[in-house]
Amino acid sequence: MTNAQQQFNDVCVVGLGYIGLPTAAFIASKGIKVTGVDVNPAFVETINKGEVPFVEPGFDEMLKDVVNRGLLTARFDQIEADAYIVCVPTPFKGENHEVDTKFINSAIDAMAPHLRPGALVVLESTSPPGTTRAMADYILEKRPDLAVGDDEENAIFVAHCPERVLPGQIMEEMENNDRVVGGLTPRATELARNLYSTFCTAELLTTDATTAEMAKLTENSFRDVNIAFANELSLICDRLGIDVWELIELANHHPRVNILQPGPGVGGHCIAVDPWFIVSATPEEAKIVKMARDVNDGKPQWVINKVVDAMEGLESPVVAALGIAFKNDIDDLRESPSLNIVRQLAEENPKADIRVVEPNVDELPESLAELSNIQKQDLDDAVEAADIVLLLVNHKEILAFDTSKLGSKTVIDTKGVWSV
Repeated sequence: MTNAQQQFNDVCVVGLGYIGLPTAAFIASKGIKVTGVDVNPAFVETINKGEVPFVEPGFDEMLKDVVNRGLLTARFDQIEADAYIVCVPTPFKGENHEVDTKFINSAIDAMAPHLRPGALVVLESTSPPGTTRAMADYILEKRPDLAVGDDEENAIFVAHCPERVLPGQIMEEMENNDRVVGGLTPRATELARNLYSTFCTAELLTTDATTAEMAKLTENSFRDVNIAFANELSLICDRLGIDVWELIELANHHPRVNILQPGPGVGGHCIAVDPWFIVSATPEEAKIVKMARDVNDGKPQWVINKVVDAMEGLESPVVAALGIAFKNDIDDLRESPSLNIVRQLAEENPKADIRVVEPNVDELPESLAELSNIQKQDLDDAVEAADIVLLLVNHKEILAFDTSKLGSKTVIDTKGVWSV
């Protein structure tokens, strides 16, 4: 056992979602006892059976192993631990996209009575600059007998280490991606680095907490700006009668050009969210970041307008909507532009019969299931019944579809993957 493993005999991971649960399992796989805490009863029950409550290729075997070996246990209530990793949602509040720290605060409310001097608390949730400091201040409100520093005997240590993994590739990226680690104090940075070194084999880059927070936001804002350029190109090309995918392929033959692919919008819990934290923190300076967000947030309406135009003249149009996840080959619907497109189409066009094809979920989410003109259907049946085929997500099943079956149907391919 390494020195870092000996330093952390008990680790508590708060929030067992797409990031928290794999983080807990990877740490446990190194022989460290991990307790996962979550408020979702279904998640706790499922995890304690050694079952993954979401789709993540290859992860099920690791989870079953660490649960069966007694290295990972899920529960509702908090425990005393050497280190805590907070992996809870950080949603928006208000029209200015300010962060809502209610879930962080709830985690601290439950954690505070169990904290002891020397404990490490890491905020892994993506957050605006200053959130880790605010979390530390909230801890001290709850436990004024503690301190945040390097020299005090009653000190705890607080740091930020943003996740850098892509859903669907967690088995590869959780261990092998470089990580940024930043503490509120040098000792906090060192401890956090030691914790993540127990399972991360890549480079651990150390800085301060605020810079670590900004690093994650910067990474995803960079990607958002580049996607916005591709999405804006698609709007320009549509107006000019140019095939945008052919154009991008030609332009990318330049040795220093690498334009991304356009789509129906930008989704997920990172790229569609993180740039707004920069905008809300520095609204006067973040001009390009905000413009990119506006372009990407506006793309779904452009797709909807295309479908509405195609429905013109049809009394009861049938639309096959292919994919509602935020990206291909996963079941993650968070911030999915495809899901929002389908819902808005159904709400604004009650005579339309919308058949949703989503091979990665067993049933429609409540936001769609409550609408009477939406139903879930398999790919072949949905396409056969459709007047309009709307390709929203490039799932492997959709890529493999025999496009000769499309016949003369109207096809709106937002991903540019079918040559029809």
